[in-house]
Amino acid sequence: MQTIKIVLVFCVLTSTSTLTFARDLSKNQRDLCTWGAGIAGTAQQYKLAGLTLYGARNKLQARHFPQQWMRMSALGITEQTYDSPSRMRPENVRQVYYEGCTRHELARR
Repeated sequence: MQTIKIVLVFCVLTSTSTLTFARDLSKNQRDLCTWGAGIAGTAQQYKLAGLTLYGARNKLQARHFPQQWMRMSALGITEQTYDSPSRMRPENVRQVYYEGCTRHELARR
């Protein structure tokens, strides 16, 4: 029972600190992290559905991106996602990516 309480407190503190991190970032930085998290989640969804990396890359190539740099970044995120042995759900991948991205952006300051 004590272990469950400790885990719950840790989860609450982690989610609270993530919200604090997100508030300290500019809107552009948050949008960038949200975009990357969406790409990672979609790539994980393709991977779990059995689509090959080649097929996922073709789907990304057919997509329209508003900025020129986004296509290569999306391909890189997709490749990293496919290289990972993780079988996490796409929603969890989105969350982990977003949290890591926000930490990285704050560390750059």
